[in-house]
Parts: sequence; structure tokens; C-alpha cells
Amino acid sequence: RNPGWLSANSEMKHIAAYLLAVLGGNANPTKENVISILQAGGVQADQAKLDQLFTELHGKSIDTILAEGRKKMASVSVAAPAAAPAAATKSEAPKKEEKKGKKEEPKKEEPVEEDGPMLSLFD
Repeated sequence: RNPGWLSANSEMKHIAAYLLAVLGGNANPTKENVISILQAGGVQADQAKLDQLFTELHGKSIDTILAEGRKKMASVSVAAPAAAPAAATKSEAPKKEEKKGKKEEPKKEEPVEEDGPMLSLFD
């Protein structure tokens, strides 16, 4: 039995092939079109996954499908990792006393990258 992530990856390949057909100018791709695209990429098509894909997409335009996907993605919350509090050491204490007479400039924080496994859908 395949692990769940492998199955999801396979489904994404079928969806990607469908979208490639649409981007190529075919507004209503057939199963044969999707199979051809998958085979060109060296992927064996899964008939059950194709049947499910075409059942779920039947009668929907690509614009409708993408709008539904955006709504679903907007509802997913991604938590940023918590920053560890900085601990003051004995060596830092004298430095703060020396700077009392000087005007301190605020420190600029580096932007935190939030790329995670969720954003790498096609890996």
C-alpha cells in the first residue's frame, strides 16, 4: 500500500496534466488528452484517478475551479515558528551601560521565509 503523500503526489500529476491541456488552448480536455500529457512526462495514468478528476470537474470552467481552490487555500492557516527569546548575558550588561549617552538606532529584522512543505506541491 502506498503512503498517503505518494497518492496525493500522483493526484497532483493528473491535475497538473489537466491544467497543462487547458493552458495549451484546450478548454475541455478529454481523458485521452490528459493521458497523452502524462505519458509525455513518463507518468503512468491511473484510470480511477482520471475518472474521479473528470467527475469532480464535469461542467466547471477552469476559472470556477481556480476560484474554488483560492477560497480553500485562504482558509488554511500557516503558523510562523515562534522566535526564541534572547537571553542577556553578563558580557552584554556593560555594553548597554556604555551606550546610555549615545542614541541607539533600532535594529532591522530580517524577513522570515515561510516556505514549507505545503508550498512545494510539485516536488
